[in-house]
Amino acid sequence: MNKTAIVTGASRGLGLELARALARRGWALALDARHAAPLEAVRLELEPLTSVVALAGDVRDSAHLTDLVEQAGRLGPLSAVVNNASLLGPSPQPSLAGYPLSVLREVYEANVFAPLRLMQLVLPRLEPGARIVNITSDAGVEKYEGWGGYGSSKAALEQLSGVVAVEHPELLVYWVDPGDMRTQMQQEAFPGEDISDRPPPSESVPGLLTLLEGDLPSGRYRSSELPAGQEVGS
Repeated sequence: MNKTAIVTGASRGLGLELARALARRGWALALDARHAAPLEAVRLELEPLTSVVALAGDVRDSAHLTDLVEQAGRLGPLSAVVNNASLLGPSPQPSLAGYPLSVLREVYEANVFAPLRLMQLVLPRLEPGARIVNITSDAGVEKYEGWGGYGSSKAALEQLSGVVAVEHPELLVYWVDPGDMRTQMQQEAFPGEDISDRPPPSESVPGLLTLLEGDLPSGRYRSSELPAGQEVGS
């Protein structure tokens, strides 16, 4: 397929499952996560399938993002970037009346400024028709009590995504709600609750593959409502 993608937050959850699916489909991958050991385990798992570089670091660090983009460029023409890394903030989620502004600033740094900075870095390098996929949430459009911090950061990411789509019609820009998933972040969001009824993140991957390999117009999508692309070997 000769395509290269950057996927942030790729050591667990949705990022990991998407990286696995792309590797099976022949995509070269530049992966990022905060912790080196689990990310290295992902690299070793996927290396037999495809070309992969894995760079541990914090997406809030512009130097880290610059290095990630440079490493991705060595794999081939850049076809996609997936801003998946995200920061929940305090758990349980506090009301806005008592939300520590210093913590809210960290949430915005991870969920708004970091994706924007990565988009700024990759825009000159993306091949025509390349995809930008920004992972958002229903909390970015719905008003949930106690979710003002995380939700407003995702609302900001959605607006940024829409403006990038307008400013760069030569690209396909998607902001995607993957739905509730059985992930570590979901458990952190609902401490002490049984989340076993949530679907695994792998169930959100087929819709993302449709966006990455199809021709749907730029816009907001829910992965559960997207037609699934054909699986490798099917």
